[in-house]
Amino acid sequence: MTRCGPLFPNIGEPVLRRFFWIVLLTLSLTTICQAKGTYLGKLSVNPQGPDSIGNPAGLYGSNLSPFSIHNPAGRYGSEVSNVSATNPHATRPPKLYDRNGIYRGRLSANPHLPDSTSNPYGRYGSKSSPDSINNPYGAGASGRLDSPNNPYGEGMSLYADDDVHEK
Repeated sequence: MTRCGPLFPNIGEPVLRRFFWIVLLTLSLTTICQAKGTYLGKLSVNPQGPDSIGNPAGLYGSNLSPFSIHNPAGRYGSEVSNVSATNPHATRPPKLYDRNGIYRGRLSANPHLPDSTSNPYGRYGSKSSPDSINNPYGAGASGRLDSPNNPYGEGMSLYADDDVHEK
């Protein structure tokens, strides 16, 4: 067994290598899991997906569920809530993430929000942007597993931009 030199004279190289990988994995998982807020299901047209907002019988697709963007009386589907996807003036609508954890904008009816999926000139709303769910050849391609437009796919994860101080 080789020794690691004067800094760690009693620790072998395999132990340090293992420690390094554990620290790296922990930091990676911490970064991936920082999608803050309440989970609101998957933006998907899949009517059978258990987490799909396209499933009217599911927790996230029902118009009666408090976690659904389809509930007009709920926090995430109301036209007056600042965290709602359907409020055309909302400044903190739900965030979208693909299956790799990559941010894909905000699901919003607000066309003036820079990262809104409704902003036709923005990165996440333009039909010509590869990052937009509105681009049928980019992130919105129906052949992609995580595309919201794939009727057999899983869709993209939706997270509310919750604030503990907001009522």
